[in-house]
Amino acid sequence: MHRSFARRRLLQGAVALGGAALLTPLGAAAEAAGSTATTGTAGSAGGRWPSGFPLPNGFQPEGIAIGTRPYAYVGSIAHGSVHRASLATGRGRTVVEGAGPDHPVIGLKLDEQYGRLFLCGGVSREIRVADLRTGRVVRSYTVGSEGTMVNDVVLTPGAAWFTDSYKAQLYRLPLGRRGELGAVTTVPLSGDWVQGADFTANGIARTPDGRALIVADTVADGGSLMRVDPRTGRARKVDIGALQLPYADGLLLLGRTLYVVQQQLNAIDVVELNEAGTRGRAVTRITDPAHFRIPTTAAAWGGRIYLPNARFDVVPTPDTDYDVVSVRKV
Repeated sequence: MHRSFARRRLLQGAVALGGAALLTPLGAAAEAAGSTATTGTAGSAGGRWPSGFPLPNGFQPEGIAIGTRPYAYVGSIAHGSVHRASLATGRGRTVVEGAGPDHPVIGLKLDEQYGRLFLCGGVSREIRVADLRTGRVVRSYTVGSEGTMVNDVVLTPGAAWFTDSYKAQLYRLPLGRRGELGAVTTVPLSGDWVQGADFTANGIARTPDGRALIVADTVADGGSLMRVDPRTGRARKVDIGALQLPYADGLLLLGRTLYVVQQQLNAIDVVELNEAGTRGRAVTRITDPAHFRIPTTAAAWGGRIYLPNARFDVVPTPDTDYDVVSVRKV
């Protein structure tokens, strides 16, 4: 979620699918190097799955999560619910009821082992954990202080880590050996971290070797990635050459390939990282002018990347249409 649209939307209380995505060589003119045009994804029975699916009108999506089964979980800014949709059919339903616009869901992550979702509550300052079997929120934490925005989350073997977009700090929720939830602690960011006047931290992921965290800093050097030591909070700028990421939102790491959703640019920048996450090489930029309507976050299934269109450029109403679209992996 980015400051130019997200802050305004949240503080105010806040379908044509498929098509061609363009892979553009970075640094070149706006010429397509290739096309990923398709009308669907091959299903297990040899059929064609939809390359996207609609969400309920007025939903205002932001985060998306997909596990080892073909279902997408999408969070709502508008009322804090979670929608689950089948990637095979596009059909879906509410699996976590929301508590209204004062308790939004921004980023979210799926913990399949223990059947739960970790939910970021934005400016409500809430971290919530929902049981997928019952749909009930089983734990809720209030973190930070006035002006905090809990934006995105990544799961590691020992903790869930959350970004705060308005303050130079992360939140660590420890996970026990059997998944027990501990007490949240605050980890201040230091080192190369540059905190802007307001919105700064956004997406979060692990380094390929799993030893550190990668956090999007939308301010440093025009928009950068930071490698953060989880023990100390010390940040080191990732060397990604001349690439700037001022609108970096969701981060999706697959192997050593990092997909960076640049929402206001309607693009995904693809970066190949080294194992330690200290350096990266810009590979390509994926765009889909026909179907990208300010995508925010990304999750993967099979050979495709799925993204919710947040449509932060329109004033949301109960009738505003929203959807999830997809592009092929690089």
